[in-house]
Amino acid sequence: MARWLLCITRVTPAYERPRERLFQHGGDPLSCEELIALVLGTGARGKSAVEVARNLLHETGGLTDLSRANPRELARVRGIGTARAARLVAAFHLGRRAMADPPARVVLREAADVHRHLRHRLQGMTQEVFLVLVLDARNVVLDEIEVARGSLTGVEVHPREVFRPLVRQAAAAAVVAHNHPSGDSRPSPEDIALTRRLRLAGEILGIPILDHVVIGRDDFTSVAELLAGEPDAEEVVS
Repeated sequence: MARWLLCITRVTPAYERPRERLFQHGGDPLSCEELIALVLGTGARGKSAVEVARNLLHETGGLTDLSRANPRELARVRGIGTARAARLVAAFHLGRRAMADPPARVVLREAADVHRHLRHRLQGMTQEVFLVLVLDARNVVLDEIEVARGSLTGVEVHPREVFRPLVRQAAAAAVVAHNHPSGDSRPSPEDIALTRRLRLAGEILGIPILDHVVIGRDDFTSVAELLAGEPDAEEVVS
């Protein structure tokens, strides 16, 4: 008796496909594995491109080591080969060259400047992202660092993650900022408590946190302004 075999092929939902997510939400929400998968293009030997990327990160010791690997080294990793190794090395070189171009000078004088600087990056994101802006003595932005990424309703931030890059770069001061995917820029009690902790730590380390700006859909809130009446509170970016 002949048997009919039903083959069921799973169709990957659009929200699981990095390319579709990149076009819908930009590159920020994508993981390192997904971004590498887009450079690789396809999977290999029964593995998806994301799985190949995950194995590549494991084999090379992480993103930093991967970015410094030479093409011959990458070509020996299972599922990569010479063509994909060349694409990866070229992508990292382009990134380094882009970073080497002198950035536009950004000076933060008030919370509105922070909002203008970050709104296009943070608005519309589906996760809360916490950023630290490293400033020199004239409030010029030296660096912009993502220290935490959370969920739709919150992000966990520890002061040591905030101050580690500030100490390393000998910052004169800093501004922190994060988005509210709900669109409401009003800070939560947790946001205000975190700001107090960061300001206290900044006073001890000599790196003042000038403001904590919460970015909503169409507006922003300066936590420094809300706390301006408190004893020893830092003023908004001057």
